[in-house]
Amino acid sequence: MALHSYIFVFVSLLLLNEARGGGVAPSIRLNDGREIPSLGLGTWLGLKRDGSRVEVQDDSVEKAVEYAIDAGYRHIDTASIYNTEDQVGRAINNKIKEGVIKREDIFVTTKLWNTRHAKEDVVPALRESLKRLNLDYIDLYLIHWPVGLLANGSFDTTDNAQTWQGLVEARDQGLARSIGVSNFNEQQLDSLAARTHVTPAVLQVEINLNLQQPSLLEYCRRQNITVTGYTPFGSLFPSKAQDDAPPPRVDDPALVNIANKYNKTVPQIALRYLVELGVVPIPKSTTRSRIEQNVAVFDFSLTQQERDLLKSYDRGYRTIPVLHWIDHPYYPFEKRQH
Repeated sequence: MALHSYIFVFVSLLLLNEARGGGVAPSIRLNDGREIPSLGLGTWLGLKRDGSRVEVQDDSVEKAVEYAIDAGYRHIDTASIYNTEDQVGRAINNKIKEGVIKREDIFVTTKLWNTRHAKEDVVPALRESLKRLNLDYIDLYLIHWPVGLLANGSFDTTDNAQTWQGLVEARDQGLARSIGVSNFNEQQLDSLAARTHVTPAVLQVEINLNLQQPSLLEYCRRQNITVTGYTPFGSLFPSKAQDDAPPPRVDDPALVNIANKYNKTVPQIALRYLVELGVVPIPKSTTRSRIEQNVAVFDFSLTQQERDLLKSYDRGYRTIPVLHWIDHPYYPFEKRQH
């Protein structure tokens, strides 16, 4: 058996052995010694097919977080730009008051938006997020994008190392337990570590069947940076897939066969695959049944043959290429359209 096969089997058995009751995902140790649950709830409502953002209209995110906590989730991901921090905070505090969880039981991530990249703006921005969340500290604070923006939408070229120093200060002040980045590429991560001597604990990027980023994942393994994956379903759902999105879809016969074998859904198979890659997926949903299904992926393991099939769907296709920032000097992705 090849070494990578042994690693997959070992990780799978470890996760199965560590999985606790109630659907709670096992935890992964970060490079700063803290732990992050290996699956979380995303609270970004996403994009419409026309590329515009789905806006917050009601209290569905608050209810979703409550459903998730009841289902055993202990990891919630939000960001200042999502406009969901207040609902996330209400849900968490409701569950604390109900005695379902203590503050230390829940891992909360939020993110610094692009217009607050100046070093002196970071701690005030985090304090604003904490006020909206009604929490004393954040478990993980991320630079949302390497792309800085001014209030009028024009490009801000503040050095990311300066922004990162602001996050280090936030951590040193106890406002954030761990710090990391989102949407940075390998070169940007290297530059950050070389110039600040503080390695991010977490990198959050898009990871799904169509965008598996093996080189980036291998880099992060070498650097002991934990990867969380947003948009883990990619283009699985036809109603959300762009016209040029490659397969598979949720009705793909090969994926349906695998799902039936384990008495799971195709989205659960996709999430399990990411978990076995060592990625922490953060699927978003506001539907109780799907929230419950999404965390129920720690009671089975995929075979090598099944992983090979899932690997074959990688096309390097981004569902969120943020092409409107493509001319920014810190644009992190390959400069090509699909």
